[in-house]
Amino acid sequence: MDRLLLAFLLTCVSILTGCSQSIQTPKSSVYEFAATPSWQDEFNYSGKPDATKWGYALGDDGWGNNELENYTDKIENAQVENGNLIITVIKEKSGKQNYSSARLVTKGKGDFLYGKFEIRAKLPTGLGTWPAIWMLFSENNYGNHGWPDNGEIDIMEHVGFDQDRVHGNIHTKAFNHVIHTNKGNNVLVTNASTAFHVYSCEWTPETVTILVDGNAYFKFEKQPGYQWAEWPFDKPFHLILNIAVGGNWGGQKGLDDSIFPQKMEVDYVRVYPLVTR
Repeated sequence: MDRLLLAFLLTCVSILTGCSQSIQTPKSSVYEFAATPSWQDEFNYSGKPDATKWGYALGDDGWGNNELENYTDKIENAQVENGNLIITVIKEKSGKQNYSSARLVTKGKGDFLYGKFEIRAKLPTGLGTWPAIWMLFSENNYGNHGWPDNGEIDIMEHVGFDQDRVHGNIHTKAFNHVIHTNKGNNVLVTNASTAFHVYSCEWTPETVTILVDGNAYFKFEKQPGYQWAEWPFDKPFHLILNIAVGGNWGGQKGLDDSIFPQKMEVDYVRVYPLVTR
């Protein structure tokens, strides 16, 4: 009888120990995104971009990349018509440059910490064009209080000399193109300039994933031990839409003046907030 009781007690202890261990095992969070956007522009109006959602980054100083455009706030360079936002590069004297364009930003009007970002767009074409859909930090929290320490997420970059390919990247202090350590990938999109595609980013506390038409082709994961130099993606970022001309990357194979004007058309921009389950 005593042996049976001892065996029973040992079995109970074993079961309780197993339960205790299973309770203490940490579980990874499951990240989902809301079904409806918390911020969006469907461009169902006409005229200049909605001033409650979009601002302009202005200038003709090359933007750190030896670019050849002057970014303006003129309606000729950024306007909404027929349900689309149209950013247009024009060959003309503008500031100290010979091309005008637009660089639209949501900073101060749409700043986001995590989420799913969807932009349906049709890209320009031709040698020397460099359109981008991307995100920059809205706060200067880390290191040099600027780029690259505070991060960059490239949802879509395209250069005209490589017509059938789009790129997605991240840049940080530890991983950036200046020191040849940037993280990214590219994918073939053979009709990027003749058809609309959905360029998107899914950003969580653990990953940044870049997709085209719902298909992921690049994922950057936060690794154990990463600090802000590797992962500055825990502060708000804002969206940027622009077309650059020439520059260190866009101008690598030259520039064809005969192609201008060139346009990037955007059907919608939608931001879905993160939901943690």
